Amino acid sequence: RRRRRRRRAGPFNSDYRKLLVAETWMPMIVRLQIPISPTFDFSLFLAEPTDVREWNLKGLPSDAFSVENGVLVTRGRRWPLMIDPQMQANKWIKNLDADKGLRVVDLKMSDWMRAMENAIQFGTPVLIQDLGQEVDPALEPVLSKSVTKQGNRRVIKLGDKEIDYNPDFRLYLTTKLSNPHYPPEVSTKTTIVNFAIKQEGLEAQVLGILVKKERPDLEEKNQQLVVQVAKGKNQLASLEDRILHLLSTATGSLLDDDALVTTLQSSKTISNEVTEQIRGAETTKVSIDQARESYRPSALRASILYFVLNDLSIVDPMYQFSLDSYLALFLGSIARSVKADKIDDRLRNINEYHTYSVYQNTCRGLFERHKLLFSLHMCTRLMLGAGKLNREEYTFLLRGGQSLSREGQAPNPAPEWVTEAAWNSLVDLSGLPAFKDMDRSFTSAASDWREWFTQPLPEASPLPGDWQSTLNELQRLAVLRCLRPDRVVYASTAFIVNNLSSKYVDPPAFDLAGIFAESTPELPLIFILSPGVDPFNALQTLATSQGRLDKLKSLALGQGQAPMANAMLASGLKEGHWVLLANCHLMLSWMNALEKVVEGLADSRPHKDFRLWLSSYPHPKFPISILQAGIKMVTEPPKGLKA
Repeated sequence: RRRRRRRRAGPFNSDYRKLLVAETWMPMIVRLQIPISPTFDFSLFLAEPTDVREWNLKGLPSDAFSVENGVLVTRGRRWPLMIDPQMQANKWIKNLDADKGLRVVDLKMSDWMRAMENAIQFGTPVLIQDLGQEVDPALEPVLSKSVTKQGNRRVIKLGDKEIDYNPDFRLYLTTKLSNPHYPPEVSTKTTIVNFAIKQEGLEAQVLGILVKKERPDLEEKNQQLVVQVAKGKNQLASLEDRILHLLSTATGSLLDDDALVTTLQSSKTISNEVTEQIRGAETTKVSIDQARESYRPSALRASILYFVLNDLSIVDPMYQFSLDSYLALFLGSIARSVKADKIDDRLRNINEYHTYSVYQNTCRGLFERHKLLFSLHMCTRLMLGAGKLNREEYTFLLRGGQSLSREGQAPNPAPEWVTEAAWNSLVDLSGLPAFKDMDRSFTSAASDWREWFTQPLPEASPLPGDWQSTLNELQRLAVLRCLRPDRVVYASTAFIVNNLSSKYVDPPAFDLAGIFAESTPELPLIFILSPGVDPFNALQTLATSQGRLDKLKSLALGQGQAPMANAMLASGLKEGHWVLLANCHLMLSWMNALEKVVEGLADSRPHKDFRLWLSSYPHPKFPISILQAGIKMVTEPPKGLKA
């Protein structure tokens, strides 16, 4: 019953699952007086610690949410359908069943049905990846496990064929969609498991990565304790089973059974020893966990920064970032940041280096108009994480007033210089605790407010009355948003400088040579185009400086160019060419094929000199996986004296 309830919780994220367990199911079980351990843990109840450790080695993240998902995938009675926008489940499943001959397919492949038939007959696992909103009806018998017996055979109908069904067959399904809407016939026949990561889960993952790099002794000791505790508990269970077996099979007097008497005599000694070992191991684990906690501030910042990047896709569909690439960047920050003896100093160095590394690497793939927005979002999210900002006030700064009803609102006291929209915003702002009665203050001291309003630099001028001393910098920014929105950009720049650093308002210059130096044959390099700029000349210059001009092959994509593009890629992979496929937005129908090429680059072992260059105008249908896998660069015409 517990398993069925947890299966129903599979589609939910970690926050909802905790609410369901802590506030609904556990109180109900207690109320019904059903015996339950006070420290009941779903994952430990259904999975051995040694199993979890093996999953972690195969790529499953070690946080509690991911371990729960691992239990749902491996212990469920239905085939798992995993919501996997960060591709963590996909990576884990590929490693988990690699030694069993796992076949990876997607429904866009022409031979996927044949692959399914072979896997079902021979009992090999299948991973169907990249599911969309719909599942092919031909899979219905497999999802519902419509297996019938014909004599000694077990058969299943797939398409128009009846094929033998091997009970060793397993099916996994994954989708990159973060919030898919599947019909009831799919959700009732599969176990939907939500692998979409939340900040808390990522924080736990990053903490494990950081401790493993900084204190490998702690991580190694932690793994040894997992094995030791599991071994001890198994030994106790084995003793109990042996005693019960001897008691159930004993004949005559129990005192005459030498094996039983010997086992009973030794069991107490062994039990005491094992129990003491487990108690000592668990005490040691508490001290290890306390030592690991000292590294949490860096894990918190790193997790916040990833979700800052994740939010950028709302601004432009081309702003996509993979979790694997981000974690690789974080590992680089750990390796390159300045070492220190004290943990606090070391964490400060990691935080400063990684924050600026994220800024530099992200800015090269952003349009100029979005760079300040990115810096502001980074600054405010870090301040929110540190508890230095009021979320309600920050929401007002972003969205303005949300009130729809204006009944009972005081009239605009200065319509000749204050617009109705500005007055409405100020009234809405006065509803927040820190701004109480600001609308009345404005009415009673309109002349003072007008003097502030007419200043050429109002963001640098003190607010009227006591407001300058009672409001903090973000709150003053909210007032500026109401009355002088034209100065918000300049005030935001000062806000970033004061709370983060001046280097976060000075984006690094575009450096194609530096970007190339960081690239590898497995990563596509993507030019995001803007009107009036062609990156081909810059690429030619780079190729000349690298002695690769004769190896630079380019093709402007368009209708009918697929065969030539495929041939160019094949020869480039083999001979180490630089392949430029320009104007990808004009050939979106071929992008699925290119997506497969990009996904297979790591396994195909391309020539060490091979590079894949792509260019495209922003388009919502450009494949997300290519954008996440690649290095993005925005090309814009020079602006200003500095450019």
